[in-house]
Amino acid sequence: MSVPVTSVEQEQEQEQEQEQEQEQERLRRWRLVLGGGAADGTGCGLSGQDAAMDGALAALYGMEDGPRRGGRPQAGQERSAGLGASAPSVARWLGDIRTYFPSSVVQIMQRDAIDRLGLATLLLEPEMLEAVEADVHLVGTLMSLGKAMPETTKETARAVVRKVVDELEKRLATRTRATLTGALDRSARVARPRHHDIDWNRTIAANLKHYLPEYRTVVPERLIGYGRAARSVRKEVVLCVDQSGSMAASVVYASVFGAVLASMRSIDTRLVVFDTAVADLTDRLDDPVDVIFGTRLGGGTDINRALAYCQSRITRPAETVVVLISDLYEGGIRDEMLKRVTAMKASGVQFVTLLALSDEGAPAYDREHAAALAALGAPAFACTPDLFPEVMAAALEKRPLPVPDPG
Repeated sequence: MSVPVTSVEQEQEQEQEQEQEQEQERLRRWRLVLGGGAADGTGCGLSGQDAAMDGALAALYGMEDGPRRGGRPQAGQERSAGLGASAPSVARWLGDIRTYFPSSVVQIMQRDAIDRLGLATLLLEPEMLEAVEADVHLVGTLMSLGKAMPETTKETARAVVRKVVDELEKRLATRTRATLTGALDRSARVARPRHHDIDWNRTIAANLKHYLPEYRTVVPERLIGYGRAARSVRKEVVLCVDQSGSMAASVVYASVFGAVLASMRSIDTRLVVFDTAVADLTDRLDDPVDVIFGTRLGGGTDINRALAYCQSRITRPAETVVVLISDLYEGGIRDEMLKRVTAMKASGVQFVTLLALSDEGAPAYDREHAAALAALGAPAFACTPDLFPEVMAAALEKRPLPVPDPG
């Protein structure tokens, strides 16, 4: 049975139409990426929502040689950077990008706008804060504005920070408590456990010499079990956080984790932030927002002074974990800093060095100091918020840290 010629032609036409549509879609995407003008080579025009999206992108990423005020270039016009200097035009632009792009992209564009176009000062206006998409980086920007923030803006800023903190706690708190509770239980092993508390892996390993070949079994003459973490404080954790400008996200996450750890009765938590001075914010740990507004980004760095303070507050070294979160650009006395780390480790302290506590990976950091700490048995590495509970669990159990692969 032969296929009608008309059917074959129709299929060919449909395939050609699909190919043309795919090509048009590719040209459209390239046009949005390249920004238009004679040099982009696409020959593709935009209209409707595409033109509006292009205008929002143009206001931020357009050419520097012809800034356009107002942030909404007309369709077909060459891109030119600029959102204007007025809050209303920026607020309109913020509304546009939230309409056209997903939240993750909006956060990146906001961050770029603050960096590229110097919009940080506009965040001092309550109307602007209400328009932005709140995230960790925005909180860092608000922290950097610090004392410049007028009273009329502070309540709005706290509401923005509160929203971000609540979302982070919801994401991180349950897993952190579960992971660390397990670590505390495992670290408190007992020799006469109840049946449901027996650690069978360790029990079998300890009784292999009592293996009976004829029965193909091990006689567990010595039982090893998990102890249940006592309600009284068993471990001490000191979070020592660099509050220099590059560490903003780390300060936010450390504040949240500090509050979570402080809520656990088996862990006595201390939070210390530093630049060239040292501030103990432990009494604010019941509210991470208070911690965040108690920091001041910028200034120099004196790690040695901060570690000296932390060392002076340690009462039970063998039960203490010190977490230094810093890019290690030391402005104090380097040799004294390393001597303090050596002394703490010799006394039984578990010392952890994190170059960052954020999702962005390792920032620029002092590689010489990182190598020196690694030589002391305190490897320095960047840690994501999702990995942090595992790092703390390993430190509490005194087992090797889950250092991520740098590659």
